[in-house]
Amino acid sequence: MTELELKISQLDPERIPVHVAMIMDGNGRWAKSHGYIRSDGHAEGVSTVHRVTKLSSDLGIKYLTLYAFSTENWNRPKDEVDTLMYLIGWAIERELPELLANNVRIVLLGDIERIPEDARQRLFYARNATAHCTGLQLNMCLSYSSRWEITEAVRKIAYLAAEGKLDPKDITENTISDNLTTAGIPDPDLLIRTGGEYRISNYLLWQIAYSELYFTPALWPEFSDEEYVEALLDFQKRERRFGMTSDQVKHTN
Repeated sequence: MTELELKISQLDPERIPVHVAMIMDGNGRWAKSHGYIRSDGHAEGVSTVHRVTKLSSDLGIKYLTLYAFSTENWNRPKDEVDTLMYLIGWAIERELPELLANNVRIVLLGDIERIPEDARQRLFYARNATAHCTGLQLNMCLSYSSRWEITEAVRKIAYLAAEGKLDPKDITENTISDNLTTAGIPDPDLLIRTGGEYRISNYLLWQIAYSELYFTPALWPEFSDEEYVEALLDFQKRERRFGMTSDQVKHTN
């Protein structure tokens, strides 16, 4: 039995998280540490995306949400942004046959209209080609930030109120959730961040109110299947109370 198989055997299949979100950090630092240019790190990171997507599907996780490109990333050097956009389009096209074979559905979250035409069309094609799939839902956050998303939601709600379609006193948490890009998607059970940083970086701020957080120093290209399962094992050791006491949780289970 391999190390990965041993770790997987320790997982409780009844407590696999429904939704895992990931902040894929460390591509550039990985490249620098190996004497490569930053774009080489992003290319290497595509292989990790392939692995975590397949493993998530194999383990029965229903939703995997990846922070692929933030609104703030548009401020990076143009050459790096152009390379990232090319890689995103190329990678989704390359992975499409296997995504279809594994019944993986692609959903795009973010200000997708800002994505360059070539990459955007490849993304749309992959999204439409996998729309019928019923297995893992792979949510790709592209040109996304939580503050952008919440601002857009507030704008939609304000228009509804201005048009007389919504009474402000009827606005609830559900009203806000229903107007986010993630409407209809359950909140993440687990958020994993690679790269050794301990911050959320404007990612799913509304949705992770009660998510469990897991930080690892592993740079994204180094994030192994074994460590992914280790994060899931760590998640299964935690008591999720959602503001209640331990005794209350026991009585509700």
